[in-house]
Amino acid sequence: MSDASTLDKVRGLAFWQGKVDPVPLTGGITNTNFLVEDAGRRYVVRVGEDIPEHGISRAAELAASRAAHAAGVSPAVLHAEPGILVLDHIDGRTFAAADVRADLDRAVALVKRAHEGVQLHLRGGAPAFWVFHVVRDYAHRLDAAGFRLKAELPRLLAISEKLRRAVGPVDLVFGHNDLLPGNFLDDGKRLWLIDWDYCGFNSPLFDLGGLASNNGFSEAQTERALTLYFGAPPDAALTRSFRAMLAASLLREAMWSMVSELHSSIDFDYRAYTEDNLARFEAALAALDGP
Repeated sequence: MSDASTLDKVRGLAFWQGKVDPVPLTGGITNTNFLVEDAGRRYVVRVGEDIPEHGISRAAELAASRAAHAAGVSPAVLHAEPGILVLDHIDGRTFAAADVRADLDRAVALVKRAHEGVQLHLRGGAPAFWVFHVVRDYAHRLDAAGFRLKAELPRLLAISEKLRRAVGPVDLVFGHNDLLPGNFLDDGKRLWLIDWDYCGFNSPLFDLGGLASNNGFSEAQTERALTLYFGAPPDAALTRSFRAMLAASLLREAMWSMVSELHSSIDFDYRAYTEDNLARFEAALAALDGP
């Protein structure tokens, strides 16, 4: 959908009480977002179709967004139709990685509250997000497309299997699975979690690994996050499982970017993002058996 037709679609929603002038918001790399003011109230409109190559289902996103609001962690969904979500606007500050690190206690508490609460409010079927399946699926797609790094795929799949074994048995929670700093908002009183594109049942270690890797946690900050989440300092077994899942989360992010290089029409430097995440993955892999 072109920019002009997307704007026309947002302007034409029957939800509005009057004429609106949507203002594009930056930052979305799987959807297009707009700020809309109507009848003295502000809204965020998310526009995006299903993305099968990434397992994104907008029906699942809608169900998770509604459940997350009921759990008290995300803004309300005020209107929905195919490809469109209209959300209550949160008047607050979007976090950068430094903000997440500076507000570590509240960020971890929000993630744990989401893990414990969102699943209680879900209705209908719910997806799973198992990182090792995602990596295998991405590898099949990249291999079939003759991707520029095709020769590396067998090695990456072998490492993924080693990481799966290192993670070991897991508990299941309903995860967000995309804990980038921009998905945290601070309204001055509390934090909010937004954007449930990649929602699904998963190990809590995946979200904790994503939280640490996406926000540049130090070893001390990572240990504090695990201690806050689990209620006690991590032992050697939990630390190893976490490190393996952190490496897997970085591999998945790199391969997500590889697939996006092939399929996405959004103006974003996916090739540079691929290379950055591959470098971070290799560093996490090297540190897996470190101190």
